[in-house]
Amino acid sequence: MAIKPPPDRLYGRAVGHTLRARQAELIETLLPRLRWPVPFTITPRETWLEIGAGGFEHAEAIARLHPEIGLIACEVFANSIASLLSRLAPLNGVETIPPNLRVHDDDARPLIRSLPDASIARAYLMFPDPWPKARHAKRRFVHPATLADLARILKPGGEWRIASDDPTYQSWVDQVFAETNLFTPLEATSTRPADWCPTRYEAKAIRAGRIPRYWRFARA
Repeated sequence: MAIKPPPDRLYGRAVGHTLRARQAELIETLLPRLRWPVPFTITPRETWLEIGAGGFEHAEAIARLHPEIGLIACEVFANSIASLLSRLAPLNGVETIPPNLRVHDDDARPLIRSLPDASIARAYLMFPDPWPKARHAKRRFVHPATLADLARILKPGGEWRIASDDPTYQSWVDQVFAETNLFTPLEATSTRPADWCPTRYEAKAIRAGRIPRYWRFARA
């Protein structure tokens, strides 16, 4: 597959709307307690990784559903991180911080390159930015140049779970994985499997009449 290598940064600006005072305070005071590599406050059975956590609803659900694992959730957008922190520490409320959740608030790719070999048991890429134009293919996270990095940090047999509602990205995932021997396809379905947590992006896509697709790939 002849495509350009990924640029240094896949995303645009890291802040959207101006943060409210409470959100800015949480970014300053609470985020450092959750920022990877602050150790988990449990001893996890294994570590999972979510790339592009969005509003963190999926990451939070995963962390609470699987208290025995440690989850590193990557997200660069300050507004999305502030949404998570506001839920975890509501004003005049009680903090409900999952002991097994950590946030990486920078590009996921340098983090992936820094992780030890076979240190991640499962990775998630849920409804990534599709970059639908052909000239933008180099900006898609699913990219021939990133597969080797993910394969290196995944344990043998470890899973990479991907979901997308964009037809161009769906075809792209099929094409990229068909041309690698680093991963073995386990499942590709248009019905969310029972052990996958729903996301607001999924709900938005379904309301708009788009059909999501879900893949499971195993590290060969």
